Amino acid sequence: MTKLPENVKTLEMMAVVKERPERGFNFRKKTITTELAPNEVLIKVMTASFCGTDYHIYSWDAWSQNRIKNLPLTVGHEFSGNIIKIGSKVTKVKVGDLVSAETHIICGKCEFCLRGEGHICENAKVIGVDTDGCFASYVKIPEANCFVNNPKINPLHLSIQEPLGNAVHTITHFDIKNKSVVILGCGPIGLLAVDVARAYGAKKVIAIEVKEYRRNLAKAIGADVVIDPLAENVVARVLAETNGRGADVVGEFSGNKQAIEQAFNYVKAGGGMAMLGIPSQKIELDFATQVVFKGLNIYGVTGRRIYDTWYQVKELVESGKLHLDQIITHQFPLRDITKAAEIMGSGNSGKIVLIPEDGVDE
Repeated sequence: MTKLPENVKTLEMMAVVKERPERGFNFRKKTITTELAPNEVLIKVMTASFCGTDYHIYSWDAWSQNRIKNLPLTVGHEFSGNIIKIGSKVTKVKVGDLVSAETHIICGKCEFCLRGEGHICENAKVIGVDTDGCFASYVKIPEANCFVNNPKINPLHLSIQEPLGNAVHTITHFDIKNKSVVILGCGPIGLLAVDVARAYGAKKVIAIEVKEYRRNLAKAIGADVVIDPLAENVVARVLAETNGRGADVVGEFSGNKQAIEQAFNYVKAGGGMAMLGIPSQKIELDFATQVVFKGLNIYGVTGRRIYDTWYQVKELVESGKLHLDQIITHQFPLRDITKAAEIMGSGNSGKIVLIPEDGVDE
């Protein structure tokens, strides 16, 4: 379907829905209206990918219980798809465009948006968390959230641009060219960060990960050193790999209390800590010694810089420098969402891509 016929007012589709405050998702028929706000577009989803946030919602952990306000909710936020209808005031995109989505819907009016820092918009809503998402055949989003893709690129790669943007935002905040870089935590975004660090010219990439599957994958895509923190002294090993001075930059993707506290002992004086992982426990530091006297630079990462990061991502994807086919380890039809979620939770995967149903499941 290139363009939605004018007489079609509703569409039936299969969607992944969080219906109740408990573990699990439902895969069910759902009706979506084709009526659009003036600035909205309707997209037919081609590919979607599974995120750690989706797993939090699936498992209904403490974060989800505190964050998700309205059920039922169609989940999912990473995708690529074709625009099939546009609102009356849409001017930046057109029917037929192949797009991915910036998942933070920002207000454009607060202090942060007005100074070019929409990624920390104080009124932000997140697709698939605050609004219905993309684990479905169709999704509606504001035109401002659409990023037009090169149709020649593999659509599987296009669906993971959003998490790739997280990795790019984290790794490129500090200068990493010819520097030693630690990737702490090699879940899907950490694996993408290994790839980004190598593509941007890091001298040595050190990956730290507890899961053997992901350590092997980090090595396969270019990590110079891979450390199992359960089997060796991480601080001693990183110092040994960096001439005793420590890593120039640490990209933190684990959210693990002990791992984060250790990182402050092996980051170099004057170095950078770019932190995307979300710890569930309080982090304890000797602030004077580990931060102040060390001259440490700490940067908290949320989302992507809108839209600077997206242009960096586009350039990387089109450059052919990344190993996205290796990082995408599983593909499932959307109906197998529970299997995808359980594999994600096991840690025995890289990025998982889902293929939505083409129409209604009879």
